[in-house]
Amino acid sequence: MATPFKREMQVTQEEMAKAKVPINLRDYCAHLFIPLMHCRKENYYVPWKCKAEKHAWEECQFQDYLDRVRQKRRQQLGDTGTQS
Repeated sequence: MATPFKREMQVTQEEMAKAKVPINLRDYCAHLFIPLMHCRKENYYVPWKCKAEKHAWEECQFQDYLDRVRQKRRQQLGDTGTQS
């Protein structure tokens, strides 16, 4: 079973703006995207570098997606139960 995913922002809007994080990626995983982009820039975007950073960011994105799916399912189950 996966570790529980905590949905809380770990970086501020100012930090994301300073790191030039694209607006569409300013989500709950932005704290992992910043070091990933830094690593990529240092290594000239070589695909075999920064694997650990990329994996951590992708895992966070996946856990965030699963959390949103579970939340939607809970909402749907709650809505169908009240319409009887």
